[in-house]
Amino acid sequence: MSGPSLQPVSELLARWEAGDQEALHALVPLIYAELHRLAHHYLQKERRGHTLQSTALVHEAFLRLVNQDHHHIANRHHFFAISARLMRQVLVQHARGRDAVKRDGGLKLTLDDAMLPARKRSVDLIALNDALNELARLDPQLSEIVELRFFGGLSISDTARALHLSAATVKRHWAIARAWLHDEMNHTALP
Repeated sequence: MSGPSLQPVSELLARWEAGDQEALHALVPLIYAELHRLAHHYLQKERRGHTLQSTALVHEAFLRLVNQDHHHIANRHHFFAISARLMRQVLVQHARGRDAVKRDGGLKLTLDDAMLPARKRSVDLIALNDALNELARLDPQLSEIVELRFFGGLSISDTARALHLSAATVKRHWAIARAWLHDEMNHTALP
């Protein structure tokens, strides 16, 4: 991940966790551009005329983060993983609220080519969310790897650092999770 150096962000996160609200004020300018980049990444593949914009997605996710009763954030990577999860929740809530009757609600994201090597396809965000929830029930670590990679935009090495795993383990689990999600989403899409 590009952006500010790890040390100041991690230090500010630790101070904020300890109750220092000034640390939060100092943190926001350091992380805002990266959060905006993540939000833009999610929304750039959306349908034209999508009503949720990057800035609104960042603000909603950030508000959810700061309004949580307890926020244990280990480091910068963990912060962005939590932020990615919150953005996912905002997008899913938006999709469900916009069109509760139509299953896909028109809200689409594209998984990377590695997920679907045969051809690039759009993915139903609600179906992906449901599949990720099922994967989290079966194997929380696989689900977390998907969240960090797909929603958080972390590389294999950044994901490995965030989860304290080897890059080889993350790469292997990422492949397993992608295959499982592909099968699960295709299975549930069939009549």
